[in-house]
Amino acid sequence: MLAKLSRRSPVRRRAVRSPVRRRAVTGAVGLALVCTGVMAAGGTDPGLGRFYDQRITWSACEGTDLPKDMQCGKITVPLDYAKPAEGTLELALARYRGTGDPRGSVLLNFGGPGGSGVLGLAQGRKDFLGLTDDYDVVTFDPRGVGRSAPVSCGAEATGQALEATDGEDMSDPREALAKLREVAAECAEHSGPVLAHIGTVDVARDLDVMRQVLGDKKLNYLGFSYGTRLGAVYAARFPEKVGRFVLDGVDTLTEPLAEQGLASARGQQTALENFLTWCTRDVACPFGQDARDARHQVVDLVDSLDENPVPTDFGYEFTGQDLAGAIGQGLYGKEYWPLLQRALAQLMEDGDTRGVEAFATGGVALPSPQRADDPLVDEEEVPLDNLPAALMAVNCADDPDRPTAERVTRDLARLRAAYERASPVFGRYRLAQVLMCHGRPRGTDYIRERVKDLDTPKMLLVGTRGDPATPYRWTVETAERLGDPAVVLDNRGEGHTGYGSSECVHRAVDDFLLYGSLPPDGSSCGAEDDDRV
Repeated sequence: MLAKLSRRSPVRRRAVRSPVRRRAVTGAVGLALVCTGVMAAGGTDPGLGRFYDQRITWSACEGTDLPKDMQCGKITVPLDYAKPAEGTLELALARYRGTGDPRGSVLLNFGGPGGSGVLGLAQGRKDFLGLTDDYDVVTFDPRGVGRSAPVSCGAEATGQALEATDGEDMSDPREALAKLREVAAECAEHSGPVLAHIGTVDVARDLDVMRQVLGDKKLNYLGFSYGTRLGAVYAARFPEKVGRFVLDGVDTLTEPLAEQGLASARGQQTALENFLTWCTRDVACPFGQDARDARHQVVDLVDSLDENPVPTDFGYEFTGQDLAGAIGQGLYGKEYWPLLQRALAQLMEDGDTRGVEAFATGGVALPSPQRADDPLVDEEEVPLDNLPAALMAVNCADDPDRPTAERVTRDLARLRAAYERASPVFGRYRLAQVLMCHGRPRGTDYIRERVKDLDTPKMLLVGTRGDPATPYRWTVETAERLGDPAVVLDNRGEGHTGYGSSECVHRAVDDFLLYGSLPPDGSSCGAEDDDRV
């Protein structure tokens, strides 16, 4: 999932809790290869026992429009799994309590990376109530996300990154790289120590702490989009703890970020064209009734806002790249299309950015001054750019490729041309995200090198043919990489992931999680749910 970076929102450095400070992933990655648990939980490292032995206290959630039947809690995890005595971090959790006598928990991750699990569970409440027949349905804000020590890149980072990839700067790539290094420094300054320890390997270790604290011998898991990467890493890291696993909207485990960005740009462009075909059948479509002309209008609108940004109520200017991020959010599912159409009409007819801003930010407000003595960040204090800042931080931490300055200098013009060919609307936005890894430390090679040939129980992988974010081929490739445990369900529909949009997929996933019943490998769900599993 994507969202825009606020251009001028005030962002404050996140406080870190004593005894020392927030996590450290580089050490944790090395530790992940040799240490598989804790003494108190049947593992090997007694230094982690206090985290695995903690109790969680559930209470009514405090927040805007959160469901009354949703409960919230928090757990403590090490900042650095290699040095668990040198600082801690608190993670926000939420759940719907199982009815009757639940046999355990099923843990959800809604993707991103950077998506808030607490907000995702609140917004998707009705989709998961069927699972409460057998489980407590639990989710969390991963480290660096939402209320769990949110990262930020500051007010001007996106503008600087976009300028670095703009045509005007291409004549001097060295200047572009200098701007990207400035962006990396801004992200480190505004995020604090947590930024260095935000990768998926660390989050997988957090998952295992949650499993134990929730009282489960094995982890039952439902992950969407990036959450499939997280689930795969957990399965490789803790194979003996894998219960019933579902990965929906399967992420790649091997493609470099540059290739991932191109695939996403192409997918979003296709989704945009499908949206415009739908929109132009309606007399209320702000682009008229000609789909081809509507495509040109969207490009012109993005370019116009880049040249003349629109002031917003938050005090920053809404640019064309902000609009690209907002539209991208609205294309993740057909259920969002009517809202996206109205938001674009408000922008074009009245200059009102509030509707598109809601898509771009997920409705998150600007941060207010943080209380340094509160380990969990208040809801209203989550930085406006947290989702995209976390997305970039995690993707960079998970990617071992760091082309040299000479390589980037040589390839920058070619990359920009390739991204613009992939999508005249989303290409520049996606390229800026990819290039923002420049100036950051090299990421781990654990995912590419170690997440393969699993020795776990069977798990269900769902791929959607018309997915704008995770191409179906990634499902096939990841299934082959994971090996015998992978069972593929082919969803021949549209939209990002299948559980919330296809009754067939929903039924197959619930049957597996509730009853252990898997469809045959290669089964399909039809586009209109006249399907067969």
